Amino acid sequence: MRTYSFPGALMALALFVSIGLFALSQTPVMAEPLPEVPAPGLVTIVDIGAKKCIPCKMMAPILEELTKEYQGRAAVIFIDVWEKPEAGPKFGIRAIPTQIFYDAQGKEVTRHEGFLDKQSIVSMFTKLGVK
Repeated sequence: MRTYSFPGALMALALFVSIGLFALSQTPVMAEPLPEVPAPGLVTIVDIGAKKCIPCKMMAPILEELTKEYQGRAAVIFIDVWEKPEAGPKFGIRAIPTQIFYDAQGKEVTRHEGFLDKQSIVSMFTKLGVK
């Protein structure tokens, strides 16, 4: 009969745990799906950028303000293309940030690449009939 030493058993256990943790870390996590764009029945702006890009950071407070100001009247959606890379090809993104405007019927009206100031967004909302 074979006997095993305590240090050997401990090493074997550590190896199995390490392999298990490695396998677990390689298992894909179910990511949240992309938000519904455009929002049904609402004029929508979707800003596709990244939380760490400079112009995107400059737009973040503007988008937050617009989300509050236009709640129930227009949809303001931000998608981080670095966290959700599938958004790039889906929306045909060439540069970030890119803003895409949709009318209330869900038709793309226009898009803009780069920083976009609040007044320009408000102006587009007004053109699209948001009060």
